[in-house]
Amino acid sequence: MSLIARHLESHGIPTLCLASALDIIEAGNPPRAVFVDYPLGHTTGQPFDAADQLNVLRSAMTAFEAIKTPGEIVHLPNQWNGDDTWRAKAARADGDDTRQPRDMSPQYQTEEDRRLAEGG
Repeated sequence: MSLIARHLESHGIPTLCLASALDIIEAGNPPRAVFVDYPLGHTTGQPFDAADQLNVLRSAMTAFEAIKTPGEIVHLPNQWNGDDTWRAKAARADGDDTRQPRDMSPQYQTEEDRRLAEGG
């Protein structure tokens, strides 16, 4: 998403990335981004909560107009269901979500991919 945003921006098309994974959006470094601290898959709001969804989208559009510094990430103050209880389930190693913290070093599928990317 960040690469596409940078490509479009290089052609004069303004972009905004809306994300709910802060480490990923920071690593991608898009021209403009809005972070909402919601569970993955629910970036634009809580299911069946039209008011929350509209709030997220309106806040993102306001940030889109306000961001002046390339690479800036605006953090929305929204809270999922008014609390953070979803975090405990997402953080459990024995639950559905067992992701590890993002490693900022380049990752390659094969040694040939590494060689080609590093020009060696």
